[in-house]
Amino acid sequence: MRRQNLWIAMFAAIATLGTTAANADFIDDSNVQLKFKNFYLDRQYQDDASSRNWGSWSQGVTLDAKSGYHDIGAGIKVGADVLVQHAVKLKGRDKNPDWVLPHDGKQSKDHFGKVGATLKAKVSETELKVGELLPVSPVLVFDPSRQLLTTYSGAWLESKELKDTKLTLAYIDGINNRYDNQFRDLTLFAPGKTLPDGVSKGHYDLGPESDGMWIAGVDHQLTKEVGASYWYADVQDIYQQHYLGVSYKIGLGEKTKLDSHVRYFNNSESGDKLYGEIDNQALSVAAKINHGAHTVGVGYQQMFGDSAFPTLGGWVPQPYLANWGVATFTAPEEKSWHVSYGYDFSEVGLKGLNATAIYFKGYDQQGTGVYQSQNFNTDEVNAIVNYTVPEGKLKGLGVQGMYIDVNFANPAKPDLQEYRVATTYTYKF
Repeated sequence: MRRQNLWIAMFAAIATLGTTAANADFIDDSNVQLKFKNFYLDRQYQDDASSRNWGSWSQGVTLDAKSGYHDIGAGIKVGADVLVQHAVKLKGRDKNPDWVLPHDGKQSKDHFGKVGATLKAKVSETELKVGELLPVSPVLVFDPSRQLLTTYSGAWLESKELKDTKLTLAYIDGINNRYDNQFRDLTLFAPGKTLPDGVSKGHYDLGPESDGMWIAGVDHQLTKEVGASYWYADVQDIYQQHYLGVSYKIGLGEKTKLDSHVRYFNNSESGDKLYGEIDNQALSVAAKINHGAHTVGVGYQQMFGDSAFPTLGGWVPQPYLANWGVATFTAPEEKSWHVSYGYDFSEVGLKGLNATAIYFKGYDQQGTGVYQSQNFNTDEVNAIVNYTVPEGKLKGLGVQGMYIDVNFANPAKPDLQEYRVATTYTYKF
């Protein structure tokens, strides 16, 4: 079935369920929210080419409606979700794409939106979702970091029938990028990469397209403190990925908690190798200790193999790596570490206010082109302040400010400074 026909079928099903008098749970257990987000981003490159600079200021509105479940008999329950997103540009640099708002090559659009729907069915502790998906998994994650969400289309089956175990099977056939308004086929994020046919891939979204992505995963809680996961993904004819992770969480006293993990990815080419050979393995180790209002974190990450860590075209993040930032720290053979400190000001009477500082250090990054024989270091600093109004008429109003400073120490990559401010508010019906 073509994708547009799938959307039509979903809306028809939603309308049918919505007019059924017997579906009390479908209505009573529903959750409808109207989310507002004002988002400002400004990136300044520290070189003579000021034309590189980009950014925008926009206002977004999202209707997020999740139904309850309607029992249709034989232990089967069904429901439907709808996600409607829309953004309006308040100000922006029209000449340069900012990967927040759509850009037609000449200027960014003044407004854009996207509509998605999901049908869901549940039997006991097994749930199937078909349509628009917002996955959070080691091999695929939706992206909320800009104005509108990056989402996916496909089918996602999740089962918790076995004690302390979650099984996942999924098929993804499209991506709706954070700066786009439609679902597109999957590609590889590979700017400047020379493809097997000799063509240089200059744009982030151009290039050979995959027929889809298969996903399978197992998450098991071995003990109260120890959990283990194995996931597999195959972006057909582009890359395949194996993931193995172990987590350890424990209380170290009345006010102290330890949260740690070891994660390993093994990435290689798939099928017809549309983007050529892919050889990458990534080891990621991180730990956080929380004591009262204080949180201290450390992490180490290392890339092995001749290729960078593969991700999907459309700026898809990989937060399951310990050191993921603007610099990503995923170049061939790159090693990196980070240290972070967070403080919750509730302890001094400023409820709802917290701040985090993170320092990343990358080294032995293999150069490209004329710098291929050299290795480079990268420094990145993130400073993040969050405040959420804790009570009163404006309860739930949130403000986040972020400052990012990246020093690549690489002539091919200009240093940059970035500022982000996001104001959010959710109205629950």
